[in-house]
Amino acid sequence: MLEVFKSKHEKQSSESISSQTFLTRKKHFRDTAEWKAKKRRIITKLRIMGKINLALVLSRLPTIDKLPDKVLTHIFSYLPAHQMLRNRQVCKRWKRVADSPSLWKFVSFRPSYGGLMVQNLDYFTGLIGARFNELKITELATDLITPFVLHEMANKCPKLQYLTLDFSTAMQLHDFTDLQNFPSRLKGLTICLSENIFLEGFLRKVYTFISSVEILHIVGTYEKVEDEEEEVYETVNVHKLKQYLPNLRVVNLWGVPFITDEHVDALSSNCALLECLCINYCEKVSGHCLKLLLQRCRKLRTLFLAHARLDNATLQAVDWQNTRIEELDIKGTEVSSETLISILTRLPNLRWLDASWLENFNDAVLDAWMNSGACNNIQYLNLDTCDSLNEPMLSEFIMRHGQQLRGLNLGGHHKLLEYFWINMIPQMKEINVLVMGIAEDCCPKVTAKIHVDQFIDCIAGNCPKLTRLEVRWDDDTLRFSDKSSKFIDVMRLKCLKLHSMVLSDGQYYELVRSNFERADRMSVVRTTEMCRTGLLHCSRYYNPLLFN
Repeated sequence: MLEVFKSKHEKQSSESISSQTFLTRKKHFRDTAEWKAKKRRIITKLRIMGKINLALVLSRLPTIDKLPDKVLTHIFSYLPAHQMLRNRQVCKRWKRVADSPSLWKFVSFRPSYGGLMVQNLDYFTGLIGARFNELKITELATDLITPFVLHEMANKCPKLQYLTLDFSTAMQLHDFTDLQNFPSRLKGLTICLSENIFLEGFLRKVYTFISSVEILHIVGTYEKVEDEEEEVYETVNVHKLKQYLPNLRVVNLWGVPFITDEHVDALSSNCALLECLCINYCEKVSGHCLKLLLQRCRKLRTLFLAHARLDNATLQAVDWQNTRIEELDIKGTEVSSETLISILTRLPNLRWLDASWLENFNDAVLDAWMNSGACNNIQYLNLDTCDSLNEPMLSEFIMRHGQQLRGLNLGGHHKLLEYFWINMIPQMKEINVLVMGIAEDCCPKVTAKIHVDQFIDCIAGNCPKLTRLEVRWDDDTLRFSDKSSKFIDVMRLKCLKLHSMVLSDGQYYELVRSNFERADRMSVVRTTEMCRTGLLHCSRYYNPLLFN
């Protein structure tokens, strides 16, 4: 037994000696230059294989280069023309996609309004047939309104429907004697006038091509006229123009200084299909044309007369009860209280009214309007800076008609404070647009403090459909606390359709903006210095009336 134990012990000791000898040799081999060179080769191969595998993985990832041309074209369709020109410089494929005519359906060539600048006229005319043959909407600056350009567009842009001709900066027109062709399928035509350039020679050549026009914009020089006694030239012959436009539905004569009642009367004699007439800032219009206009144009629904010098007796003589007027703009006029009562009480179909900046819109007018029942269909009401209205009458109006209101502007009223709004907001469950408060530079100054947290909580609980909100009170008037962010969170979560909130610049504005930005809603909160909320976008003819 002892011998067996000795033999096993000797065997184990010999194995341990042999293993120690192997480890010593192995450690000694790793210290050699041969092993170090081999190790470097192995590591280099592993790194190369890793890069190959990484490149293989990346090549299989879905990148923008893997997108088909159809998807890439759809992405490019959301980009402006300036960005499209940059994209075509990335690579050959992007250049081919960016040059697709389907991406150039709307192009503006007016640099003063953010459009493209054309430096080579010959190169531009060459692109009309290649890149712009699917053009639908375009705007041309004065330098591009030439007989050859118009001829090329008429022949190579068969889908062109809306054309803007900007003559506002013209010092001298091109010679249109050789003009034999003009786009003949237009639905909308916009002409921006110059102060002293007569367009009769040009229009004489295009009269026969514009009979299909349904939307006409003639943009005047109201903003450029500095002296009221300055001589005004009739640069467009409206009496002759109306003979070639029998299909007009929308007419916008914005700020044309020479437009009078006679011109409006002439237009109405050949526009039986007219649905919208806008003569804002036409100071020579007194309203004598309205009676005959409303008798001829039975389809007229929208009438904009902002800042016109309307005559009270003439307006009262109009048969408003026999019209189909649904939208009326009399902003900035000097009509009397009696005239306002005469008009509003005889318009039963009225759904949109802009009566802002009217000194004579008082409690008597609002009371007569309510008692007549003509305001039962009103949905959008702008009474901005109507200082003659008092809180009790406005409260009664909202209590009776608040449920039907979709847009309400009561900004500029220094009498409407916290108590009024806390009680009235629950009455407007369907409101989409709401404006309240008085601006910082308006007089008289608000001396009371406004607890804005209560407003926000009240709006969040009662106005789930709100899309636009403007609060004009400044930081000196608003009072808020450390818990204000919680009230803002509640409004942000409950008013999911809110995409515009305009506030006076200050600490509360910074607080609300940071709250919305943390929720990735970057463009919701804005300042009153850069943005103002109105009701014009709620008009039925808002899009057709857009220009510039």
